[in-house]
Amino acid sequence: MKTWKAELLLLLITSIWGTTFALTKLALDDCSVFFFMFIRFLIAFVLMYIFLGKHLHKIEKWNFKNGVILGILFAGGYLLQTVGLKYTSVTKSAFITGMSVVLTPFAFKFVIKKPIKAWQWVGVIISFIGLWIFTNPTIDNINIGDVFTLISTIFWALYLTYMDVYTKDITKYEHTIQLVFMQFLIAAPIGLIGHFAFDMANFKFHLTSNLIVALLYNGILASIILTIIHTSVQKYTTPVKAALIFTTEPVFATILAIIIISEIVTFREITGGIIIISAVIVSELGEYWFGNTKLLKI
Repeated sequence: MKTWKAELLLLLITSIWGTTFALTKLALDDCSVFFFMFIRFLIAFVLMYIFLGKHLHKIEKWNFKNGVILGILFAGGYLLQTVGLKYTSVTKSAFITGMSVVLTPFAFKFVIKKPIKAWQWVGVIISFIGLWIFTNPTIDNINIGDVFTLISTIFWALYLTYMDVYTKDITKYEHTIQLVFMQFLIAAPIGLIGHFAFDMANFKFHLTSNLIVALLYNGILASIILTIIHTSVQKYTTPVKAALIFTTEPVFATILAIIIISEIVTFREITGGIIIISAVIVSELGEYWFGNTKLLKI
């Protein structure tokens, strides 16, 4: 596949991911968090088995293990992000989630001992400044949703790292399908366990049009189709370009939040969001603009 085609597909994926924030926010008015997660991934699991089952009869041991690891990270990241979205705004959730791109170099160092360069350290510092401005964490403005979302970025950073490691040598389409299927196989039961452990006391499930649209949109398009495309094409571009493409997700999320749920974005949030995006750009392109430096390279 041509690099530009892969990058256009990644941009399309990112724009659609951005729309899921507003739809999920609306859906959580009618459905408990863990049950929503369970139904979303159950839909993805069942439909993949029905339409792509011929690729799932014999899953290689190594691919099964990789899928389990990705599934745990995927479920953890999504669950924390969704719980956080219940208590915070779409805009905050999207921009805080975008910080996972800055944290990814740290995940690479943890997983494959890749050194952290000076500009990546600078990017992290700038991003935290932007996050502080964006979330306005004063004593009377602490938002538990922001905290859950911030923790989710650790899971997403590890998810992106292991995704890169596990897909680098995949050449067969059936192996890609199996890797995606395993993620849903792990995520759905985790949502069900969470439902019985935490949702039962305040369980709600009202099958409204908002909930149906959100479940189908998230379960079919955002889960099955986009995850397969993402797993297939990211290896055709560079990590720098992919990271920069992913930073546009908060922009799409904010635009859709304004259109769909009339969310109000303050000047402080706009300023903080711009700083966070700038941090990612500095982290990824600093050495190309200003030259390579050995400072803080560990």
